[in-house]
Amino acid sequence: MKRFPLAILIAAFCVFLAWSVALRQALLFLVGIGLGAVLAGARFGFTTGWRRLIEQRDPSGVLAQLVLLAVAAAVSMPLLAAYPTDLGAALGPPSISLLVGAFVFGACMQVADGCGSGTLYKAGLGIPLNMAILPVFAIGSFLGSATLDRWLALGAMPPYGLVTHFGAPVALLLTLAGLALVGFGVVRWSGRSAPLWNRKLLWGAVLLAALAVLNLVIAGQPWGIVYGFGLWAAKIAAAAHLFDPSANPFWSEPVNAATLAQSVFLDVTSITNIGILAGALWIAAGKPAAAAKPMNGTQWAVGLVAGLLLGYSSRLAFGCNIGAMVSGISTGSLHGWIWVPMAFLGSLIGVRVRRHYAF
Repeated sequence: MKRFPLAILIAAFCVFLAWSVALRQALLFLVGIGLGAVLAGARFGFTTGWRRLIEQRDPSGVLAQLVLLAVAAAVSMPLLAAYPTDLGAALGPPSISLLVGAFVFGACMQVADGCGSGTLYKAGLGIPLNMAILPVFAIGSFLGSATLDRWLALGAMPPYGLVTHFGAPVALLLTLAGLALVGFGVVRWSGRSAPLWNRKLLWGAVLLAALAVLNLVIAGQPWGIVYGFGLWAAKIAAAAHLFDPSANPFWSEPVNAATLAQSVFLDVTSITNIGILAGALWIAAGKPAAAAKPMNGTQWAVGLVAGLLLGYSSRLAFGCNIGAMVSGISTGSLHGWIWVPMAFLGSLIGVRVRRHYAF
């Protein structure tokens, strides 16, 4: 699609949201477009950054992610402390569910070549595997939400927020110190075999941080991805009478039940997800389509299974690289710091599986 007709469609949808849904949703759609354009334009891949560190000892992608976390935390934490009733952190309970979910997610994102945001923007760029994985991811996310209560029954602690317990200054200091420590470890592990910084990724990190903060201010909650996926599949399953939301512990919770009953355009996560797709489409429209690498039947099967597990595990882990890592850590959630090492351990396995199947 050429950019001019795409711009007309995007503008029309934005006007529809502002006129028929809510001005907030229109603004969030624009934020989503920005997120998608930056992710696709800078090729800011969380999955790729981790894989390059593991396989090539290239730290530039991971260091850019640490900059993203630091900048987002430096703005988000003071805002959370100043407006505790209007803004919420991305809190998840430390649990068996989190440990298992993060590990499986880290492995599967390497096989599927994309986390939640990566799957979205690469689908928007027209990459066949990610386009096929997107609906499977949504099904997995729904299945994960539908069985989450059983996983939490295995053992869970209450969510722990650094800003709530220590205040913004101490929480930010602890966060920045933790990020600096991780950065030091990444540089040491890489052995300086590759450049430490990539200018395009650094600009992408700063822009993503600014847009993530805008999302927090406008939506009242941090940037998320996977909840929207699960909601889409849940709506379809409920409409087809494949499950009863009132009988499910997750979807019968008042907030989730209300979200399921209302228009998908009122869900803040869904609207930014749609915006990310639109932003990636805009980037794709300005470039010639790249030839996709041919895949055999086994690779397709493995990729789709990985996509299903991505969705399932992301719900168990209370987010992906965005909801758990970026939003979790930048808003002071302890579960984000647990998610990262478990997902990285999973990625160590995932890159081997990816190499085995010659993706």
